[in-house]
Amino acid sequence: MSGRLAERIQGISPFYVMELLHRARQLEAQGKDVIHMEIGEPDFATPQTIIDAGVRQLLTGEIKYTPAAGLAELRQKIARFYQQRYGLSIAKEQIFVTPGASGAFLLALGVSLNPGETLLMADPCYPCNSNFVKLFEGKTETIPVDADSGYQLTADCIKQHWKPATKGVLIASPSNPTGTLIAPEALQQAILTVNALGGCFYSDEIYHGLVYGQNASTALEFSDNVFVINSFSKYFGMTGWRVGWLIVPEEFIAATEKLAQNIFIATSTHSQYAALAAFDEDTIVELERRRLEFAARRDFLYHNLLRLGFEIAVKPQGAFYIYADCARFTDDSFKFALDLLEAEAVAITPGRDFGVHEAHHRIRFAYTTSIGRMAIAIERLERFINRG
Repeated sequence: MSGRLAERIQGISPFYVMELLHRARQLEAQGKDVIHMEIGEPDFATPQTIIDAGVRQLLTGEIKYTPAAGLAELRQKIARFYQQRYGLSIAKEQIFVTPGASGAFLLALGVSLNPGETLLMADPCYPCNSNFVKLFEGKTETIPVDADSGYQLTADCIKQHWKPATKGVLIASPSNPTGTLIAPEALQQAILTVNALGGCFYSDEIYHGLVYGQNASTALEFSDNVFVINSFSKYFGMTGWRVGWLIVPEEFIAATEKLAQNIFIATSTHSQYAALAAFDEDTIVELERRRLEFAARRDFLYHNLLRLGFEIAVKPQGAFYIYADCARFTDDSFKFALDLLEAEAVAITPGRDFGVHEAHHRIRFAYTTSIGRMAIAIERLERFINRG
């Protein structure tokens, strides 16, 4: 049977946190109160305005295929969103509605990446992005980054690592797992560098909206020659609805539509109609209230982790993660996470899920649960540390 398995699967790395999540579910089945700080999914329900819009469409019974690129009305609303939030005019023809940000990545890489070509990414980074590249028989070069660059790639770093087989660069801002933003000037210089080298620039902006104390710059502010990946999952609270979007350079419009027709046919129809309500004024008011709550959670967790002795070189400016150095307590963050789960029923994500650079000393904490629940988690974590 093993000879029937595609060779490309050998290069797809597992998500190690799934082992922790599986064990957490087992403990919950045994009656344990597990506090989940490992999964990047907000605990807020989808805003009611969005749910109502989806239900209304379901009740019509008209759940047919939409155009492969998505509902024209939704693409137009996304374009209007960029005008209102960033002051940018984006042609709706450049916008493709996708089955989550994952679908956007598949389209972007499918129309631009050839087998054997390499994408540059930061280490640490979200692991699935590397796996998307491998699926298209490309390669990734993950470049170690530290606090001095905000855990982001710089133009100088891109120049240093660029080779003949390099196709482009992927930058995520805000980043998973670090929650850091790339400064506007650094983003502009990175884009200009990639364009000058004849490559493709991919901007992962799925955590836009979830920023605290400053604004996130979209890559489109500095160039039309970029791929922008975004999603309704994080800021808009629509994880299970599976709706994202991709903005492509004009020269890729026809190819992207052709690929979408073949591999997706269309994104879920009722989910697209639900997403139409994501930009309504009442929805945005609720989402901004939640953003302020996330900011309060970040501050609570940040200060308490520092108090316990974790090191956090850069206070996260976005997303809902803190990437902490646990070297004071362990040389094996994966074992630390497993032991914490068994001893105190607190689930966190070890650094090995996000790369190799200092991964054994890093842990990602997700503040996707309430401050009350996190307070209990901090008590348990402190007890676990003191016991050790």
